[in-house]
Amino acid sequence: MQAYMKSEMPYLGVTAPKVRGVCREVFASYVFLDAATWRSDVLALWRGAKHREERYAAISLGGHGKAGSFQTLDALPMYEEMIVTGAWWDYVDDLAEHRVGPLLLAYPFEMRNILLAWSRSDDMWKRRTSIICQMHFREEIDRKLLYACIQPSLASKEFFLRKAIGWALRQLAWYDVDEVVRYVKEHEPELSSLSKREALKHAARLKAGSAKSRAK
Repeated sequence: MQAYMKSEMPYLGVTAPKVRGVCREVFASYVFLDAATWRSDVLALWRGAKHREERYAAISLGGHGKAGSFQTLDALPMYEEMIVTGAWWDYVDDLAEHRVGPLLLAYPFEMRNILLAWSRSDDMWKRRTSIICQMHFREEIDRKLLYACIQPSLASKEFFLRKAIGWALRQLAWYDVDEVVRYVKEHEPELSSLSKREALKHAARLKAGSAKSRAK
């Protein structure tokens, strides 16, 4: 596991389904007293982790269903710390899509400004978060925000940013393939081959399906 993930932090060797099962069992008796205590406990798990599975448990507690009312802007500094110190795709993608994304939906004005700042951060993982946090928004993807968050990283040589750009555009293509084709064409000189390949991965099939629907 450690070799596959290229992780400096060791693993206990517990599979993901078993980690989820343990978390369900342990957190079933956890008392969600208040938001401050919950944040403190999540960060205690995160900071005190000696193995990667313990950090997965911290992320799990952070997203527990009973913590729904605690998912406010006050939780963002906690998630930001986890993104910056976690600094790897398995942590960051989960936090971006399932923690930061819902905050954007709940607080669009405040989060928009924050994400625009993150998109220009010196920290690559905050940039990645700003790009992929709308992955589950379906038709509600804010195109203007997405493009604004992509722009500062268009020239980046970082694999994880190039991949994120492609993934985010590919996700938009499921709902507006013509718009993604237009965007890729407009920015073709700036986009990496990896980003373009990922963005247009299903474009031909989606356009063909759209044409059939119109024909009917």
